[in-house]
Amino acid sequence: MKQLICYLLATILLLSCKKEGCTDDNALNYNPEAEVNNGSCQYYDVTPYTIITPSGFPDMIIPENNPTTLEGIALGEKLFNDPILSSNNTLSCVDCHIKNSSFSDPNQLSIGIDGFLGNRNASTLINLGWNSSFNWDGSAKTLEEQAFEPVTNTLEMHNTWENVENTLNSNSEYLSLFKQSFNINYIDSVHIVKAIAQYERSLVSANSKFDKFYRGEESLTLSELNGYAIYNSEQGDCFHCHGTLLFTDNLFHNNGLDSEEPFADIGLAEVSNNPLDNGKFKTPTLRNIEYSAPYMHDGRFATLEEVVTHYNEGGHYSSTVDPLMKKLGIGLQLTNQDLADLVNFLKTLSDKEYISEK
Repeated sequence: MKQLICYLLATILLLSCKKEGCTDDNALNYNPEAEVNNGSCQYYDVTPYTIITPSGFPDMIIPENNPTTLEGIALGEKLFNDPILSSNNTLSCVDCHIKNSSFSDPNQLSIGIDGFLGNRNASTLINLGWNSSFNWDGSAKTLEEQAFEPVTNTLEMHNTWENVENTLNSNSEYLSLFKQSFNINYIDSVHIVKAIAQYERSLVSANSKFDKFYRGEESLTLSELNGYAIYNSEQGDCFHCHGTLLFTDNLFHNNGLDSEEPFADIGLAEVSNNPLDNGKFKTPTLRNIEYSAPYMHDGRFATLEEVVTHYNEGGHYSSTVDPLMKKLGIGLQLTNQDLADLVNFLKTLSDKEYISEK
């Protein structure tokens, strides 16, 4: 009888712990016994964090199973900056997503822990909570899903999630931080990516010169105003793919980078398995574009001047080139002054506060 009572008490303890969210049994290396053996189910109250929606932005959709909290964001930032996620403790997320480069890599291609180059330019991390897909080819649909990838990628951190979990569970500081953030006693892969995603959603940029102009707080120069007019005109034709205050349509386009087929990188087609998607890549936001060189999925353009020249000269024909490239081959036929004005407008999207070290 005593044994039965003890068993029932232990079961109730474990179930109550699970009810409070102690550990997600969908984790890659979930160990239910660790919850009872490695700590109590003391419950911590988390502090909700409200991400302010900037004027003109749509509402951010935050997953119900990963609400944003101060504790979660702080933990995610710590993980983002910690090389502990890589197999040899030498590479962190921030090494390829550098803050003063608008959380991108100033190198054309990033270098992984084994010295191998990646095959695409590291994307900027800006206003990610409003994105509907991630990576240049859209291979991830949520920030949580995307955060799983770099850890096991052989060109990046080259680790295993089992090893990451074991390492973090041996670290008393991380055990305490995960307990305070998620009320779990065993650190699992699911909650690791949840914390990183919370931090990334908090990276909001909306205080550039253009934003101040939009809010009626600041004026643009004549050159910047002319560049803005070109940007929104059929001649400049930037607004089709980089419209709204997000400055991206969150879609995929072949923007005439290459004429030779097959493409060295097929982009979206690698995910969709549809040959009509060959050469299509996700439209990047133009916010903070001044700080995020080099440009395009492969970092082929070193300057903004090279980017606008590409479009002004008409790009290159291929069978899947976007119909929006109406002046393919002929070019936009902008004058040198127009091109300079367009670049000057693009620089009004720079948010210096966003990239500054606080």
